[in-house]
Amino acid sequence: MRPISETDVRACFVNCSKGEAKRLGVPKDLDARPWDDLDFLGWRDPGAPERAYLVAPRGERPLGIALRAVAGTARGFTSRSMCSLCLTTHAGGGVTLMSARRAGDAGRQGNTVGQYFCADLACSLYVRGKRRTAAAGDFDETLSVPEKIARTRTNLTAFLDKVTG
Repeated sequence: MRPISETDVRACFVNCSKGEAKRLGVPKDLDARPWDDLDFLGWRDPGAPERAYLVAPRGERPLGIALRAVAGTARGFTSRSMCSLCLTTHAGGGVTLMSARRAGDAGRQGNTVGQYFCADLACSLYVRGKRRTAAAGDFDETLSVPEKIARTRTNLTAFLDKVTG
């Protein structure tokens, strides 16, 4: 992913109002992000942990999606859950159900799309082996890292299509 400025982040959201986009908590460390290793920029709002945001390249422009972490989706420490984007397995609360209001008229009517994501939205780093989970006995896949990246991008595109479609 190419680096993106705070101004561009705020301008790219499709499922919230301009006022909401103006008020959302953008990460202060955008310059320090590992852009070459990111398929999308994802973060949780430290001031409102139930809020999360995802910005992904979409054609020539980035596309931003506001998310809500659904309360009560953290699992016990003995259970394991899998992210539907990167297929990384986490123990405990490492995976969270997040919902996104659909863009346009569907969203204004209250329609949402939900999916299980890595709670920290660091899918790109897990896929590349730059971050590890706390889950003991991770599953070994036979896919190469480029194949895992392609799968994550395909799953991301499918989710974005559901939100914007």
